[in-house]
Amino acid sequence: MKIIGYFLAGFLAWTVAAEVAAQPSPNSGRNNDQRSVREIPVRGPVSRGPQNNADSDNTETSDTDTSNNSSTESGDDSTETLEETTNSSNENNTETGEEPEDSSDTPTDNENSEGNTQDSADSESAWILNSSGERAPFIYESNSNEQVLVNVQSVESVSLNGREYSRITATGIPNYKIEITQEILDSLLNRPKAYSDFLSGSPMVQVGDVISFGENIGYRSNSSCGADAGYGFWPPGPVCPENVAHEGYIPNSPEAATEDCETGLGVQGYWVNGTSIYQWSDGQSVNNTWHTLAPFAEVYDVDICGGHAANGDYHHHFYSSCLAELVGDDGSGHSPVYGYTADGYAIYGPWEDAGVLAQSSWAIRDYDNPNSASGCGEAGARTCLLVDEYNIDLGVVSTNSSGPSTDGSYSSLSGNEFTTSAGFFYEDYYWDANLTARGGAYLDQYNGHSDSERGYHYHLTVSEDNSGKLIPAFPFTFGPRFYGRLDDQTIVNRCSTTVGR
Repeated sequence: MKIIGYFLAGFLAWTVAAEVAAQPSPNSGRNNDQRSVREIPVRGPVSRGPQNNADSDNTETSDTDTSNNSSTESGDDSTETLEETTNSSNENNTETGEEPEDSSDTPTDNENSEGNTQDSADSESAWILNSSGERAPFIYESNSNEQVLVNVQSVESVSLNGREYSRITATGIPNYKIEITQEILDSLLNRPKAYSDFLSGSPMVQVGDVISFGENIGYRSNSSCGADAGYGFWPPGPVCPENVAHEGYIPNSPEAATEDCETGLGVQGYWVNGTSIYQWSDGQSVNNTWHTLAPFAEVYDVDICGGHAANGDYHHHFYSSCLAELVGDDGSGHSPVYGYTADGYAIYGPWEDAGVLAQSSWAIRDYDNPNSASGCGEAGARTCLLVDEYNIDLGVVSTNSSGPSTDGSYSSLSGNEFTTSAGFFYEDYYWDANLTARGGAYLDQYNGHSDSERGYHYHLTVSEDNSGKLIPAFPFTFGPRFYGRLDDQTIVNRCSTTVGR
């Protein structure tokens, strides 16, 4: 089975179509990583439903007209903060809210309903520790000519205010090594702007080459990248990664939240190699209403491992084959841990069992049927919004901020054009509780579920095409909300009250 963790750039139109087809339906640019916002309607206490038991202004200005693409904030998408001109909020502390109370009947990280032990962040075996002093060959410290240490530097158990945490320190720089396959080479050659994305009009690699993280493959990279120091590994736009110091506290015994807790921009947790977990948003929108998804709109802005940097902070928004190889995930059984979110729950890879993928229970609205419960009364029109993406029965409400039709187009900040088929925007999705109720490989609204061995955990979600390619599927990592509660010590210490910020 062929496993890839990034979109094949030369087949973007096909990729989006495959992703849309793979998601359940009702009857079914550059790395800006900032976003305009939409207020979430105030709701009563969260109903968790059935549970299974089975980038900032670091980019060059594009000459493409993006006048319809609203991004009203100018953000600093650094490791842990994002300042937006519209609200001067911190990306991980966007809105002040009361900390959820502990749930007395909810299993903790160390014990689920059957009393079994789970993987927790204090297990050193889950992290890629750099015990040999290995340094990145092409990424240098910002204040010296010394190469940066890679992966995780330390994992330490600490107790703060009566709660146990793992204190993780890392540079945020991985040590990926990538063998160039025909598929990877084809994806580079078939980029729609290959003639300008590469200095010589094409990549300077061949099938069989083994490339280190940051090694020059011929891209016309951002001017922040130095020669033999990252230049050529990233496509035009994103800045080069830096040794952004990661130091975060992850609960060893996570507890379920008792109130809705929206995720936001920027760092939402750490992958096992110490790089940052980012969510679905790329910070862009159309008319401040229709929010684009990073795995689609930034497909031409990520490296061959499916990652890029914002203000020097290297991160993944979705499944990466480089991470899969690092943790030895080949689909022969349940995936291992890929990372931990700020609430302390583990994110496992996409496999629920040998050859069985975990299934997102987020469905795509049926815009094509004018009479569908999620459509807008006119085939292909985006003239209405769901009242509540967690309850399709509440129907839709018209909006004066219409989005492009399902056969319309969107121009990213990197000047690439995309067809806005159903599934391109966040507002195209809703949680289908009936899918979650099926159990087994189907996940809940948080993109997680419980089993007797691991307790509650999240999954990366992908779909698989007929050739075995794995294509990231919404919501990609976890969320859009945290399942667990945050506190003053966690990497993200406040819930956002706006979608994705």
